Amino acid sequence: MRDVHKSYAKNTDALNGVTIDIKDGEFVFIVGDSGSGKSTLIKLLLHELTPTTGDINVLGYDMVTLPHRKIAKFRRNLGIVFQDFRLLKDRTVYDNVAFAERIIQTPTKSIKKDVPRMLDIVGLGDKYKSRPQELSGGEQQRVALARAIINHPFILLADEPTGNLDPRNSWEIMQLLERVNKEGTTVVVVTHNREIVNAMHKRVITMKQGVIISDEEHGGYTEEENEDYEEGDYSEDSDYPEESAGTDGYAEEESYDEPDNKDGYPEEYKYDFSLEDDIGSGVEAGQAQGMESDAEVRVDHIDDVDAEKTDETPGATSEKARLQDTLSETEEMFFDLDDEHDGDNR
Repeated sequence: MRDVHKSYAKNTDALNGVTIDIKDGEFVFIVGDSGSGKSTLIKLLLHELTPTTGDINVLGYDMVTLPHRKIAKFRRNLGIVFQDFRLLKDRTVYDNVAFAERIIQTPTKSIKKDVPRMLDIVGLGDKYKSRPQELSGGEQQRVALARAIINHPFILLADEPTGNLDPRNSWEIMQLLERVNKEGTTVVVVTHNREIVNAMHKRVITMKQGVIISDEEHGGYTEEENEDYEEGDYSEDSDYPEESAGTDGYAEEESYDEPDNKDGYPEEYKYDFSLEDDIGSGVEAGQAQGMESDAEVRVDHIDDVDAEKTDETPGATSEKARLQDTLSETEEMFFDLDDEHDGDNR
């Protein structure tokens, strides 16, 4: 970004002269109070909005001149995780994750291998037949993360990924994001989660009233901000909802006592995730003993379901046409792309 301004109305700047360089493979937190411009910045990176003035280049794409017909192609280089999950509620966990591969026309054989592996990585291998409303908030966010990373994106953008989660689930999501980053993906996280930002010691960009007020390589919240937090003077859209889990449409989270750990992740939350090796070794060991892996059982189930759908759907359109229609509908759900909605995106 170079000297980016974004105005929604006359004399109202959401961003005012923002300049940022994020290198390949970085992990960056963007923090700030409500109205500081964080969400606008993310929407500009997604090309959900365009700047009023200034230049934005993401992966070689010019966000100012990018034509509408190339937006979908551009976004296929990105993984996106939202605070409200944005899962397809009428589809299973398996189908939600598989959708990301289907829209880029990944062969079915590969999808049937990739999806169970990814669900195992995020700890949801046994939930593949569940629908989003049957999952807790933490589980739904892990589904959303699995969908975001299954295509190995160059950049992962996460807008308040722990905003609807309790601290235990928040730590698990952040560990997954860090693992993805170690595999080479650039990760940009918008958050209000003071504890996580201070513990992880990543690059921290702090925004206030549309401008960047600090950019620290191994940063955290300032002493003044920490004091305000302790005194209760912090943004009303805190990461932890006041209402108990289970009242907002998803299953209740596990309760816990937050540990006091100044050096990083709480010890009991540390467990290893691998995007390449962990799952494969277990499956191969089972196959070597003549056992059927969980992944194979799930693939057999999907085959049966697909066969039933094919037999019962008269005049079905081609797979490519169906996926294109679904992609179009889902993009409309994820992003308000029409100009008439730009004002609502504030």
